[in-house]
Amino acid sequence: MTDENARLEHRQRVLKGASILGDVNTSEISCTIRNMHSKGAELRVPVDVVVPDDFLLYVPTDAKGYRAEVRWRVRDRIGVEFLGEEPKPHWHYG
Repeated sequence: MTDENARLEHRQRVLKGASILGDVNTSEISCTIRNMHSKGAELRVPVDVVVPDDFLLYVPTDAKGYRAEVRWRVRDRIGVEFLGEEPKPHWHYG
């Protein structure tokens, strides 16, 4: 997806808590979703947190998990592309 194509999709401003989940052996990273559309989202994470290039973004208020891939990073902001939906992993307690 090019940046131009991503911008064609309306971005809905949101303020949702979410979790970045790598796998059962990695720690959960709390983040905030600032805007979202069907193909991706902008996340806010603490600057000093290392976020993997691909992960499951679990959004409790939507009861959905999105397979996500990082497309850009600027300080505490991360833009991700959604590659598909997945159920919450059985090992995630939240």
